[in-house]
Amino acid sequence: MTMGFSASAVAPLAFRHQRAAWAWSVSILSMSLLAWFVALLVMTDLDQGPGTPLHSLPLFLVGWVLMLTAMMLPSELTYVGAFAALVGEKSAGATARVQTVACFIAGYALAWLAYGLIAYVLDYAVRSAAFDFLVWYRAGPLMAASVLFVAGLYQVSALKHACLNHCRSPLSFFARHWHRGRKGAVRMGLRHGLACVGCCWALMAVMFAMGVMSLTWMAQLTLFVEKIVPRGHALTIPIACFLWVMGLWVAVSPDTAPLLKDPLLFGAVMCRS
Repeated sequence: MTMGFSASAVAPLAFRHQRAAWAWSVSILSMSLLAWFVALLVMTDLDQGPGTPLHSLPLFLVGWVLMLTAMMLPSELTYVGAFAALVGEKSAGATARVQTVACFIAGYALAWLAYGLIAYVLDYAVRSAAFDFLVWYRAGPLMAASVLFVAGLYQVSALKHACLNHCRSPLSFFARHWHRGRKGAVRMGLRHGLACVGCCWALMAVMFAMGVMSLTWMAQLTLFVEKIVPRGHALTIPIACFLWVMGLWVAVSPDTAPLLKDPLLFGAVMCRS
């Protein structure tokens, strides 16, 4: 059942339960820091630049969840904090509150898992087709540059703007789409997650183009925090310009492009081994 209340009525509820919001914020930051630590240990030697293999599906999913935890959860502090505060007002018992917030996060994760699975299937299809022109020494740099250019164009699109507005307005979202219970929490988390995918899918596509195991690009894209910093909309154009400049650089001179590993080096090492 959807609850009809206004955003102005939601705000006081959230501020009355700041302790729950802070507790979840600390938990999320701790999980994110742990994920970054594990990523540094596990993924450091896996980055082979553009075209890095995604390996088996189970291994990819483990790495994908690790990356999502490290990159995306910090930007969700506002949403999860607001939801935890509202659940603290509506739910009786600490266990019920924890379960409900966990269900919201699970719904959010489902949206990004679906994105990851789609990306994995597309990658598998392209690799199975074995298009020779996509190898790095032929059209590879142009393909990577194209992804960067498209991501830059999406940054300034109306759909990106609408999704970004959603991500920056948690109380407004909960006022319009509140549903009771754990199923309602999953439903809200999924709906929010889909909007978050709509906001960030192009930036995540850059990860696949530039090296899905690249810690450098993980850190770079994590810093694009339009969703949470004040006046985050002002970052949209600078991020787009960065992507366009990098795209042009990769297309014209991939050997000198920063933040980019040459996959041919790894191919040479594999040939000698």
